[in-house]
Amino acid sequence: MIPEAHLYVHQQRTTELPYSAAEFKSVEQPSGMRVRLGWTLVHVGLRLAVPARTAPAFSS
Repeated sequence: MIPEAHLYVHQQRTTELPYSAAEFKSVEQPSGMRVRLGWTLVHVGLRLAVPARTAPAFSS
């Protein structure tokens, strides 16, 4: 393959990147309540996934 052709492909992709990144910037940020609810669900899920620890037994 001709090296200049390889560089041309990379240059074209470099010029397209800012336009494709602009599409994702228009997405709204989630609200505070939605974020708190999401982290609460993650916290509950982690508590359900980890087995409960038992209290150490005291021997006399």
